[in-house]
Amino acid sequence: MGNIRQPIVVLPEGATRILGRDAQRINIMAAKAVSEIVRTTLGPKGMDKMLVDTLGDVVVTNDGVTILETMEIDHPAAKMIVEVAKAQEDEVGDGTTTAVVLAGELLKRAEDLLEQDIHPAVISHGYKIAAKKAMEIVDEIAKDISVDDIELFRQIAATSMNGRGTESGVQNLADLSVKAMKKVVEKATEGWILDVDDIKIETRAGGSLEDSEMISGIVLDKERVHANMPKTIDGAKIALLNVALEIKETETDAQIRITAPEQLEAFLQKEEDIIKKMAKTITSVGANVVVCQKGIDDLAQHFLAKSGVFAIRRVKQSDMKKIAKATGGKIITDIRDLNPKDLGFAKNVEEKKIAGEAMTFIQGCKDPKAVTLLIRGGTTHVVDEAERAIKDALKVLAVTVIEGKVVAGGGAAEVAISTRLAKYAPKVGGREQLAIEAFSKALEIIPRSLADNAGLSAIDLLVKVKSEHEKGQKFIGIEVKSGTVTDMFKLGVIEPAKVKKQAIKSASEAAIMILKIDDVIAASNLSKGAPDMGGMPGMGGMGGGF
Repeated sequence: MGNIRQPIVVLPEGATRILGRDAQRINIMAAKAVSEIVRTTLGPKGMDKMLVDTLGDVVVTNDGVTILETMEIDHPAAKMIVEVAKAQEDEVGDGTTTAVVLAGELLKRAEDLLEQDIHPAVISHGYKIAAKKAMEIVDEIAKDISVDDIELFRQIAATSMNGRGTESGVQNLADLSVKAMKKVVEKATEGWILDVDDIKIETRAGGSLEDSEMISGIVLDKERVHANMPKTIDGAKIALLNVALEIKETETDAQIRITAPEQLEAFLQKEEDIIKKMAKTITSVGANVVVCQKGIDDLAQHFLAKSGVFAIRRVKQSDMKKIAKATGGKIITDIRDLNPKDLGFAKNVEEKKIAGEAMTFIQGCKDPKAVTLLIRGGTTHVVDEAERAIKDALKVLAVTVIEGKVVAGGGAAEVAISTRLAKYAPKVGGREQLAIEAFSKALEIIPRSLADNAGLSAIDLLVKVKSEHEKGQKFIGIEVKSGTVTDMFKLGVIEPAKVKKQAIKSASEAAIMILKIDDVIAASNLSKGAPDMGGMPGMGGMGGGF
């Protein structure tokens, strides 16, 4: 009996465990599946995805991070690839699809090396070396750009928005983005800075993308609080109030005993006097427009309307800050402190109907440090996609303003990095050389996908591009519209260097992390419907549709 060994139970009942190559194979398969979902959206000729949720709401987009965030992905390795897209979006605003596609291709190339019995640690080390060198190469091939190079900034914005279902209005939207940038860009201690939060985006379905405009001021989705107030105020003097224009409730519980009609009349008269005094304080400093973050009492509305004041209420705090920046006004928290120096100024404040809905335009600000982009479009889906595109473009412009370096698009940068990495690999030697060469080959997925998505011969075009790069033509890329190879800088297809570096960094880090997993242990409660650790069924979907 003493020789009988009792088995040791480490995991709870129902838990699943996948070891070694099986774990790597399944994780790589899940990551590649996510990469393939978005690969067809890459580039100006990329296709769109229609995402339908459980309520039947539809999103039509080819924005990588929007697709991956909207999908219900369950597999843990696939979720790690989604995190790549989110990190890319948060950091630089563009290149999400590039980062995800590159991560998938790095894992695909790594799988080939694993088949050759090369250890994951060796591959990971080689990928780290390659990623570091790749980012150095990006700096070498990048061009410097000044904040005054307006045409280059316009091309950067247009490159970011191309292929977003906004083709008809790309040039107009790019122009508007750069105009907005020029209004709010500020000199920093070193260089320049652009805070995209200073650019408010308002959308309205109706009209076309060409009807979109930039307002030198702020547009609010609000209407004046009283019908007797003027619809238009020229030479607006704006009071910004973070205080309610109404009788405050007592902070402690209190009872007021009224025993006679005269007392009630006196009480109501006192309330009226308080409101009247508030309205008089506003008009006495010369304000003819009131923007209130809180409520405005009916009586206050009446007095303000009698004085010819235009008032709006319940304005968001973020919008209040933008109005202050645009008009030079100061947000007041106690109406007794209001004085003429606190007022903001605008040439015109007007309530207009856009697509049948009232909006307030505070425009003609002298030197606005906050502006509004009013985006129009034929349908809600077009407007939503245009909004996503312009948000990405603004982030890209901000990154470029701060770093001041750009690279050629159209796959030119990826081929340049790939070519130089291939020459660098033998200098490293050892088994890491194979991993660096795999990294170099993986970068070719970007120009290949651009060609594939445009219905072109990827092999022929890639051979031509690589041939030009071997001759030292580092700006040659694929012009998908004509199906030729050309100088991307001359064509105006330009991207920030930071976008490329972030894509390489995010993709390589995710690939390395997934490669180093050789044991997947799933808790027992996960086996009842969450991640299917056995393969692709655990990818989840959109309301059962994917």
